[in-house]
Amino acid sequence: MADLHFYFDPVCPFCWLTSKWVRIVAQRRAYEVEWRFISLRRVNAHIDYDAHFPPEYEAGHTAGLRLLRMCARTRAEHGPAAVARLYEGLGARIFDSDPAEDNGAGRERRGTAPFVAPVLAAAGLPADLADALDDATWDAVVQAETDEALALTGRDVGTPILHFRPPDGLAFFGPVISRLPTGDDAERLWDHVIGLASFPGFAELKRSLRELPQLRALGVADGEAGAVQEWHAGSRRLKVP
Repeated sequence: MADLHFYFDPVCPFCWLTSKWVRIVAQRRAYEVEWRFISLRRVNAHIDYDAHFPPEYEAGHTAGLRLLRMCARTRAEHGPAAVARLYEGLGARIFDSDPAEDNGAGRERRGTAPFVAPVLAAAGLPADLADALDDATWDAVVQAETDEALALTGRDVGTPILHFRPPDGLAFFGPVISRLPTGDDAERLWDHVIGLASFPGFAELKRSLRELPQLRALGVADGEAGAVQEWHAGSRRLKVP
């Protein structure tokens, strides 16, 4: 049984940075992580994107849903370990590469077959898994796990969602981090988070100001601090509904 369920959307930069931290800790502590799905497009299905989000958000979140369709098919045909490799490759291609065009067209491209082809090849997975990008029959799987994640935390959250010691442990949105801890620092942060998650009745520790994540694709190099931004409900909403 997994020590942690990590619910991810491949297009969330904070989710990617937290996943890198979790992989470091999992390797050092010999933990088992199960990578599960949560779609920001489905979480925000009731939101008018044009009225509430920056213009590139809908294309980005839709690309995330398309990538999760491919992840769902990958798990069904090749198992959970393949999803771990696939998410690692997708995150690296999206966020650990040089800055790309950050507009609707650029974000939409993340959910296309040409974009995912080298990721599938590097992960040792069949190229035809990209066919699932357009296959809405996988949406039921993605929706079910999105609902599963939100049932653990409530709906006023973003990604990632971490479920500690499933099935009976607590789950939280976050931790949201903008810089990647390594080595002993990574383990110290883990122990602090586990301490909070294990305290009976603990619900939330939050601030809406965030640094832009320390990711190459966002123009923030290692050792630099990103610009501070205001976030609402796990996103850069222009207004709260």
